[in-house]
Amino acid sequence: MMNELHPYRAVIQSVPDSETRPLWSVMIPTYNCANYLRETLASVLAQAPGADVMQIEVVDDHSTKDDPEAVVRELAGDRVSFYRQPENVGHIRNFNTCLQRSRGHLIHLLHGDDCVQDSFYQKMQQSFEKYSEVRAAFCRYIGMDEHGHWLWLPPLQQIKSGILENWLEQIAVINHLQPPSMVVRRDVYEKLGGYDSRLSQFAEDWEMWVRIAAQYQVWYEVEPLAIYRIHSSSLTGYSIRTGQNVRDIRQAIEIIQPYLPKSISNKLYIKARENWALYAISDITPRLFAIGDLTAAITQIQEALRCSYSLKVIQALIFVLPWRTGKTWLKKTRP
Repeated sequence: MMNELHPYRAVIQSVPDSETRPLWSVMIPTYNCANYLRETLASVLAQAPGADVMQIEVVDDHSTKDDPEAVVRELAGDRVSFYRQPENVGHIRNFNTCLQRSRGHLIHLLHGDDCVQDSFYQKMQQSFEKYSEVRAAFCRYIGMDEHGHWLWLPPLQQIKSGILENWLEQIAVINHLQPPSMVVRRDVYEKLGGYDSRLSQFAEDWEMWVRIAAQYQVWYEVEPLAIYRIHSSSLTGYSIRTGQNVRDIRQAIEIIQPYLPKSISNKLYIKARENWALYAISDITPRLFAIGDLTAAITQIQEALRCSYSLKVIQALIFVLPWRTGKTWLKKTRP
């Protein structure tokens, strides 16, 4: 069911008072990733309390290449519930199904190829218990490749764990976290709705984090307790090859403008467009050149320049590309 006031957001109904509720709902969306699901589930089960405290459920978007239910039964028996979509509905609707099927007070949406470190649930729970005004909390995460090798840690958001100051201004200009690191109270989703269906390929999580930051206090845990998996194949996916990732970002920037204080919304708008253009040019484009996909690299740059044509962006472009091609495509990209 969609929200009449926000037709692109699913309505997340409250859990009936008559239903017994656990503290946690660990909801695991999957699609053709059963080879990673075993590691994901093992990381949760190693620290999971009983079913009366933690609901664990895999929500599969009608996988066609593997059998995630078999992995669930083999590893967890009946401890982990399994729901299979009757047809493929896409990741946004599958995420919203996870929210709708959750029953706990705290929701952890853990993608079926990501993991958590020991004590994730204990330490994240403490942040909600310590401060009642906290409605969402996230931790630092570890970037990991498809082979399980750790790649990097993102910069610290602040030196000590605690409620983030000026968080809306920070998250509104670039995404500072990844989905496995975030925990949200269910009543937040009940009020704000589900993920925005207009962002079909990219940025749906960022839009949600900005939406939450505009309304609530957010806690930051400095310890890296979540592991986010980066796949080499993502560079060859539809979103990157066609530039849909940057187009979604531009749309997300427009969507979040009403969430921001009018006194700073224009400044944050300009900064967000510049930051995401820099990300596309300085991070994604060099990797596309490295795998020899010139067409996709040029597409990323074209879409990035439609996002921002600032001096910083042009300087980044000069650093990345000037010697690679003498074609005239650059002249066609100016907004």
